[in-house]
Amino acid sequence: MNKKWIAASVLSVTAVGAQAQSSVTLYGRIDGGIEYVNGLKNGSRIRAESGDWGTSLWGIKGSEDLGGGTQAIFKLEEGFQIMTGQMGSPGDLFNRYALVGLSNPTYGTFEMGRSLFISNGVWDFDPFVQESFSSASLVRGRNWPQISNSFNYQSPSLAGFDFAGQYALSNSTNFNGANNAGTPAALSTTGRAGGAQITYTHTLIEVRGIYDEIRDGNGQFSNLFAFSREYSAAVNLTFGPVKVQAAYQHLNANAVTDGGPTSADHEWLGVTYQFTKVAALTVGGFHINTNKGGGNATLYEMTGTYNLSKRTFLFLTAATVQNSSTANFSLFAEPPDNSAAFNTTSTQAIQNSQNPYPGHSQTGGFAGILHSF
Repeated sequence: MNKKWIAASVLSVTAVGAQAQSSVTLYGRIDGGIEYVNGLKNGSRIRAESGDWGTSLWGIKGSEDLGGGTQAIFKLEEGFQIMTGQMGSPGDLFNRYALVGLSNPTYGTFEMGRSLFISNGVWDFDPFVQESFSSASLVRGRNWPQISNSFNYQSPSLAGFDFAGQYALSNSTNFNGANNAGTPAALSTTGRAGGAQITYTHTLIEVRGIYDEIRDGNGQFSNLFAFSREYSAAVNLTFGPVKVQAAYQHLNANAVTDGGPTSADHEWLGVTYQFTKVAALTVGGFHINTNKGGGNATLYEMTGTYNLSKRTFLFLTAATVQNSSTANFSLFAEPPDNSAAFNTTSTQAIQNSQNPYPGHSQTGGFAGILHSF
């Protein structure tokens, strides 16, 4: 009897010890509010909306201590719409992250699976933290996609510098493209993608450079705002309660065949003032200039936040975008009308987009509450 009791006790202690070396965390955020926008092709609109300040999401992440400072890690994350309860991408269980890997404080972190694309690294330098109206708007979502089949590395910091790299395979016999390369459907399929990022961080300044590329199903750079090369340089400056954020991006696509733009220059500047510990105001603007008649546009924006607690805050955003005569950029990260249905110009694709008519402006705003857990 005593031997059985001792054996059970040992097993119990071993299980507790193993559990203590592992951790699993459920996390997420919920964003909900109301949105107004005018300058749409069908007029103005007011709607209940989720994710205007930040994507509503939930996730699970965990780690296991393997000894010597090395940990096995994983992360699973899904976006969703709280107004309808729908997943961010119907049919995908974890549309944002599905990663497993290893992490060590000396050698860095390696992960593989589905992830946000490395171009999302501009998030840290966007004064409007990639809200619905943000640094993604005038590049039509080019700098915030997700990517599958990726291998990701993040180095530790050394003398203020750190490095990140990402490489995503096409999983195809066409190394650069996809199995259906050469067909119209290939335009909707992402080929090989990847990029690199280097960051320098000091007390008052943070600087980041990013190069990334996304190929289409034919392995080409055929759409400036979907399948292209992107170069980014960004800086954060912090002076007490004031934070200044600025960036420059250049986009290039050398295989465009539909007469659309092949290059664009995109820049922004924003200032945040933290009035108190709970109240802040951000003002700023974004500008883009494209070639081959794509025109140019400027987006002006203002956001106020008020913290009710460490996990909950209220937000209010207002913005307007002014287009040149040939441009039709939206406040939203909206594809061009002729790309909404993958290089078709159907009436339905044009009418269903949130872009204004060429040369027209668009103004909007949203307010709501965000809670993190």
